[in-house]
Amino acid sequence: MALGTTTMTNDTILKVEHLSMKFGGLMAINDLSLEVRRGEITALIGPNGAGKTTVFNCITGFYKPTMGMLTLQRRDGKEYLLERLRDFEIPKLAGVARTFQNIRLFSGLTVLENLLVAQHNALMKASGYTILGLLGLPTYSRAVDASIEKAKYWLDKADLTDRADDPAGDLPYGAQRRLEIARAMCTNPELLCLDEPAAGLNPRESAALNTLLHQIRDEGASILLIEHDMSVVMEISDHVVVLEYGQKISDGSPDHVKNDPRVIAAYLGVEDDEVEEVIAVELEGGNH
Repeated sequence: MALGTTTMTNDTILKVEHLSMKFGGLMAINDLSLEVRRGEITALIGPNGAGKTTVFNCITGFYKPTMGMLTLQRRDGKEYLLERLRDFEIPKLAGVARTFQNIRLFSGLTVLENLLVAQHNALMKASGYTILGLLGLPTYSRAVDASIEKAKYWLDKADLTDRADDPAGDLPYGAQRRLEIARAMCTNPELLCLDEPAAGLNPRESAALNTLLHQIRDEGASILLIEHDMSVVMEISDHVVVLEYGQKISDGSPDHVKNDPRVIAAYLGVEDDEVEEVIAVELEGGNH
């Protein structure tokens, strides 16, 4: 189902073109185009109701766009039009993994077991869908060993090795967030989509999250995240896209976006003719 229908450069993993999403008479997303670059952390930000989650839902298959194309290019060169795939095919074929605003761990399973469950599909394939596993053939044994090693690797990256045998539901909130991300990484995603990963975290937990996300990026993974915590966005992002009322109003580096008058106006809720005054206040505040 690979479809090479649009021109993409090697440094682009996701290309969104003219995306629109309409709910009845409400245009939630209006002609949005953006690119997510490979090996970078791209943040999608904007005031409440800007349409960020709707974009995520279109990318991950929860919604089918009213219009537009969403092209994902895997490392092996295969391209997929996400809007044409069924929701379960997007992680399986295109390699898009997602976390949610509300943590969705298997709270009764141990921390380690949560990471092994994430690799269920790969283990089932290695088992020949049970028969090879029942026969105890080496192919399956090697796959089991590899899945355990991968789980241990991401436990270490998430700083959760000492909690491996604890029920996931017993972890502090911040540790549960990191576990959810580690679980997603156990699926070998091409693109990791994180929905407000820093929500509800204290400063120490946010710092631990930032460390994990930087490690994921440094290994060559690509991350697209929605986030309200601007300190997190500005610290970890390579690229920021800003939405307001379903339209893109800014797109660039964190410094570019932070100083964009349209972004300042959107976040502070002022009219366009007041933007210069807002910027003057911001600059004056930064000089103190």
